[in-house]
Amino acid sequence: MPHVINPSAESFSALARDVPGDTPIVMLNLLRFREQAHYPDGAGFDPCSGIEAYARYSRHASKAIVASGAEVIWAGHALSHPITAPGEQWDHILMVRYPDVHAFLAMVMDESYQQQTIHRTAALEDARLVCMQQDT
Repeated sequence: MPHVINPSAESFSALARDVPGDTPIVMLNLLRFREQAHYPDGAGFDPCSGIEAYARYSRHASKAIVASGAEVIWAGHALSHPITAPGEQWDHILMVRYPDVHAFLAMVMDESYQQQTIHRTAALEDARLVCMQQDT
């Protein structure tokens, strides 16, 4: 199965269509870092690890999260994977609460945010993003 790093236009369309617009959401991020970041040829960034490249992305993303009215509610490193598919493992898990799906989509579609995703893409070997709603 190919590794997935970035969402597609279709996945964002489905998110906007399927998630009620007035519902607070939590986005679960499962992240596996590359040993060495993989930037496109000629991108002009100094070589670094995947973790370092993700830190470059995170400096901007953290500000964008706050500006969207969202908050990081949990972040940490995976220690073990007792129930996963064979070979599946995650390095870092992040959960971000957004006021609604529109706040999330506005953030990720913002041009300045988009410019920083080069670091995220370079950093990650694999990723998952799951939109969740808290049970009431």
